[in-house]
Amino acid sequence: MIKSSLALKLAVVVLIFSTLILGAVAANSYFYSRKLIVQQAEELSRTRGREVANQLAVILKPIEQSVRNIGLAMEDVTLTSDRIASLTHLVVENNPNIFGMAIAFKPYGFANNQLFFAPYSYRDKTSVKTTLLGSSDYRYFYMDWYQLPRELDHPIWTEPYYDDGGANAFMTTYSAPFYRVINGKKQFAGVITADITLAWLQKLMSTIKLYNSGYAMLLSREGTFIYHPRPEYLFNETVFSLSEELNDPKLWQIGRNMIDGKTGFFKWKNIQNNRSSFLLYMPLPIDGWSLALFFPTDEVLESVNDLARNTLLIGLIGFMLFTAAIVLISRRITRPIHDLSKAALEIARGNLKAELPTTHSRDEVGQLSQSFGLMQESLQEYIANLKTTTRQKERIESELRIAHDIQMSILPKIFPPFPDHAEFDIFALLEPAREVGGDLYDFFFIDENRFCFLVGDVSGKGVPAAFLMAVTKTLLKVVAERGIGTGEILEKVNNDLAEDNESCMFVTLFLAILDIRTGTVNYSSAGHNPPVLRTKSDTSYIAPINEPVAGAMPDMQYTTWSMTLAHGDILFLYTDGVTEAMNEEHELYSDARLLDFVDTCTAAEPEGLIKAVHTSITEFAGTAEQSDDITMLALQYKGGKAPQ
Repeated sequence: MIKSSLALKLAVVVLIFSTLILGAVAANSYFYSRKLIVQQAEELSRTRGREVANQLAVILKPIEQSVRNIGLAMEDVTLTSDRIASLTHLVVENNPNIFGMAIAFKPYGFANNQLFFAPYSYRDKTSVKTTLLGSSDYRYFYMDWYQLPRELDHPIWTEPYYDDGGANAFMTTYSAPFYRVINGKKQFAGVITADITLAWLQKLMSTIKLYNSGYAMLLSREGTFIYHPRPEYLFNETVFSLSEELNDPKLWQIGRNMIDGKTGFFKWKNIQNNRSSFLLYMPLPIDGWSLALFFPTDEVLESVNDLARNTLLIGLIGFMLFTAAIVLISRRITRPIHDLSKAALEIARGNLKAELPTTHSRDEVGQLSQSFGLMQESLQEYIANLKTTTRQKERIESELRIAHDIQMSILPKIFPPFPDHAEFDIFALLEPAREVGGDLYDFFFIDENRFCFLVGDVSGKGVPAAFLMAVTKTLLKVVAERGIGTGEILEKVNNDLAEDNESCMFVTLFLAILDIRTGTVNYSSAGHNPPVLRTKSDTSYIAPINEPVAGAMPDMQYTTWSMTLAHGDILFLYTDGVTEAMNEEHELYSDARLLDFVDTCTAAEPEGLIKAVHTSITEFAGTAEQSDDITMLALQYKGGKAPQ
């Protein structure tokens, strides 16, 4: 009876604690996995949205540019009517994405005796035809496509409409005002339009699929449905009228946010079938248009739900087997050690402070009881020490990981960083030798035409060097934005770093400012390695400047030097972690090896050059541990005249 009672009680205790542990583990696994899956779903939807935006931009931006180019051409008051009409015909003929184009002059704007003048070229099955708009029945200067850009004084995409009798398709129009100088004053002269059909857009939207049943929705500037899986919504319904019909004020607010150009991601019901879904909305490159992506919650979380069910099933089976084993073992324990075994089970479950039974016997049971007592004390001491050591180690490792993430986050790492600037290309790489390091690089525009870039190396390693690196980067950007010369920038930064510098740390810096119009580079160096200049005919180091490091002493003087980059020239900046990288035989990579490799490297672009140098260093070092931070930055000037 006693044995049965002991087995039952032990089984109940194991059941309670195991259930709590299993529940905690399962819940943590589920919610953590769910969080990761939702983050992945959000990133997937954002990526798909950006793809759609890029596809639209590829088609629409050239159309906008064509209209702007025509506007510039129309500033020429000597253009004849035939020449103006030929411009619209030529643009439509050479741009398959444009259905029609008009150049609509203001009343009497082309000739004093001519109320209307608006040549319009359009596609007619197999050819391009040109006609003149404007009549008593069609006073085009009262139309929205004419009035809106005139009143707003800037280009605009009109609301989509159905062109009945022309293209017989849903269309939208890009309208832009143009101006002419009359009597020495720039005045409004008319409107240029480009009509495009939307069949390609609806086809593109219909191909967007997220998971099994996700879909896309497209709104115009006024909230009209340009695309929706339900055809009855297209061009007949707005998101605001639908919100009133469904009595859903939150849908109205979502529509307001979308046409205001905002971005959002959250859990919401599906408009099409009221299923719980995730919603992402984001703006598109057409003024006021917005894209929304819906994908059902249950499809996103299907894998994590399956994982949770399998984990629970395995846990229950393991729990049942464990409980059965405890009951069988407890029944085999003899009565004289019943109390001792109960205490031992408590200890085995992790309760190291469990009270052992008192015994005065000197036989094996007494010796076993004493042994358990000693073991209990040793385990308590060991666990306490282990917890303290583990806690300290985890805290240090966590802080270093956070410091590394913070350090990397403050460095620019999106390449190309300025895709709209074709005058130059830049790429950089930083590989710290430890979790955190003291190397730094940065680049930014000081103003419209001057581009600043730099590389630096802080003395020492670890957290102090990383801290000084962050301070130096911040100071350089703040001071550089004052618009002063590179030598003055280094002087001010040196004085700021040297103030109260009790640790006597310092930093080497190479700072340069490129005029993207001319290729002129003004530069200064604070004790840094001379960069490599690779031109079409030669590769060499820039002459060493031999001026002091920054931060060690105040009131240091730095010289501003100058050079001019030709089209295609590459300026390669680096820290001593490159030239001083060592292999297993403790040989250095060396300045000579770097110069020779840059000279013979076939990579024509900065990114390819840096990656090639990094591969060369890695192969040279072999299995040797990295002893210093490796930082490289390459800038190629693409302005000026390309060499013949």
